[in-house]
Amino acid sequence: MTSLEMRALPGATENPVRLGKAAAAAPRRAALGEITNFNTAAVNTKRGATKSKPAAVALKTKRPEVQPQVPEVPAATVAPEVLQQLDVSLKEESELCQAFSEVLLTVEDVDEQDGDLPQLCSHYVKDIYRYLHELEQQQVVRPHYMQGYEITGRMRALLVDWLVQVHSRFQLLQETLYLTVAVLDRFLQVSLLLQVQPVSRKKLQLAGVTAMLVACKFEEMFAPAVGDFAYITDNAFSKAQILEMEQLLLRSIKFQLGGPLPLHFLRRASKVASSDVERHTLAKYLMELTLLDYDMVHFRPSEIAAAALCLSQLLLKELPWSPTQQHYSTYDEAHLRPIVQLIAKNVVQVNDGNGKFKAVKNKYSSSKLMKVALIPQLSSAVVRNMAAAVDDSH
Repeated sequence: MTSLEMRALPGATENPVRLGKAAAAAPRRAALGEITNFNTAAVNTKRGATKSKPAAVALKTKRPEVQPQVPEVPAATVAPEVLQQLDVSLKEESELCQAFSEVLLTVEDVDEQDGDLPQLCSHYVKDIYRYLHELEQQQVVRPHYMQGYEITGRMRALLVDWLVQVHSRFQLLQETLYLTVAVLDRFLQVSLLLQVQPVSRKKLQLAGVTAMLVACKFEEMFAPAVGDFAYITDNAFSKAQILEMEQLLLRSIKFQLGGPLPLHFLRRASKVASSDVERHTLAKYLMELTLLDYDMVHFRPSEIAAAALCLSQLLLKELPWSPTQQHYSTYDEAHLRPIVQLIAKNVVQVNDGNGKFKAVKNKYSSSKLMKVALIPQLSSAVVRNMAAAVDDSH
């Protein structure tokens, strides 16, 4: 190729060495990087030219880095009071983090080993029970809500004792019994508070069987028919009366049936405490006795469950309320002590009741439930001293 033909090519020169020097001296292109003829050194070596130093050339063509200009704040412009407050806040934050870390170290994660069991919902169980604690506050029952009306606490206890027998006769779920009593108390409270067709003494049993009918429809897979509830009342009420009361009940409680029950919290508490079957069954017995107690209607389901398990493990194993149980239940032992004393009072009353309100005790005296109602610890001095503390406080 002639020199004239080479000049015709775009960007071509007659001297390759001069081309290499020009490319090396060219500035770097930001978009494509440094474009140079990397074979220039080899061509110069073959032709006897002086060997170039790419490193030196790169240093010459490198752009200086631009450092951001940060204005310096003179120390005199920061007030000493501000610096002192910053030191105090940082110190408090450090102490808080240290205390929080110490608490976390003493609390065991009881759901850590349940990742392979999807039915336990280990990833969501803490959030679930946090939500249940919030939900139980929305469906509270006032203490002594029947004061001033013809229905008394003794009438209510007689009705609940009969409902326990009906529950056993129909072989219903445990959740059905607790939901029945919860719905009954909320219905009576609303009807008596608003004085909208308040339930009279003659219709108290009708309200009870209707509450159980509603609970069966919510909890049971196969709920008993309306005629069965009419039959269990010895036909004192007809099916039409039960259905009419059902409409009134559901409208009064605004169809809110999804509240948490003490049984839900007891299962969680037993898992946290690694309770055996006997401790859990005894706690169920103590918890079911509270259904008849009109003085305990205002306690939250989570409080009832925690107090029942606290007394159960104290009687059987003499185990105190541990920090792990306090963390997961959100209640310390001082908070549960008056509730435990009320439960002990119920135990003493049912043992000395001369045959009154014995449905729960007879139920838990069977071998199916390990005869926990007959254990000697329930007649011990520990229980009687706790029950006496309730009488002294009143």
